[in-house]
Amino acid sequence: MIDVIDIYKEAINGNKRAIGKLLTLVEDLKEENLPIVRDILSKGGNAHIIGITGIPGAGKSTLISKIISELRKRGYKVAVIAVDPSSPFTSGAFLGDRVRMQKHATDPGVFIRSLASRGLKGGLSLATLLTLETFDSLGYDKIIIETVGAGQVDIDIFFAAMSILVVTIPGAGDEIQALKAGLMEIGDVYVVNKADKMDADDAVQQLKFALESGELTKKTDWVPRIFKTSAVTGEGISDVVDSLEEHFAYLKRSGGFKKSVLLRREHLVKVLLYWLAEREVDKKLSTVSDIIDAVKKGQIDPITAALKAYDKIF
Repeated sequence: MIDVIDIYKEAINGNKRAIGKLLTLVEDLKEENLPIVRDILSKGGNAHIIGITGIPGAGKSTLISKIISELRKRGYKVAVIAVDPSSPFTSGAFLGDRVRMQKHATDPGVFIRSLASRGLKGGLSLATLLTLETFDSLGYDKIIIETVGAGQVDIDIFFAAMSILVVTIPGAGDEIQALKAGLMEIGDVYVVNKADKMDADDAVQQLKFALESGELTKKTDWVPRIFKTSAVTGEGISDVVDSLEEHFAYLKRSGGFKKSVLLRREHLVKVLLYWLAEREVDKKLSTVSDIIDAVKKGQIDPITAALKAYDKIF
């Protein structure tokens, strides 16, 4: 325990190696380390959490790299959690996002952590949530979470981020229509990336029409903003960051900031409960081996077996 405390002290002082060790500890959480997580949570609750999501292939990683540069120009300490799809066979991930953001690797004011989604469509595993809380406790001003390429209902980011930036691209007109019922309803800022494409202005107009008709507006006083950007040239990046700053000020002014912190911690309780329950099942699987064997022999159906096993374990 003393070693962990020493690691935490070094991490607070900006030692990147210590930060990496601390993040590994919370990502591979063990029950004996829950007191450390409790301490981490007690020191957080101050950072601006920015969720960046959108359709696959929209250029989110390159866009984030430009946003990091702009935030650093403004003096902010920035952390990035880049969630990559997990392999269904190994649970590992390619972690390609870190490659795209490599230019920031030597910046002492930036820390980029790639995580596997671990099979969760929205990408918010327990490891992701605890990594977020750790960065928050270490004094990072802006924490960016990049989700995996999202579909219509992959909206877990809503429970963690305060400001949500939804990225789309020209030529996704029908997809914008289809996404209205889910992902496209949670945005605070909308970005049409790859602005050099011919139909970029059409995509912006489609989003504007959806906003003006009230179909994409959350039930708050904040009116979502729309921007056209090029992650390659940097066009529009400063305007996007200005809007994120404006939204952060709105949250502070309206009380939404505190509500967002409490919402994500409420969500963390549920995710921790799932984690604890899964561990309990794993520990006691041997006590229900007779029930599982009965399924293998065709003596009992899986539903009845699961209900019996549940009763025996819990």
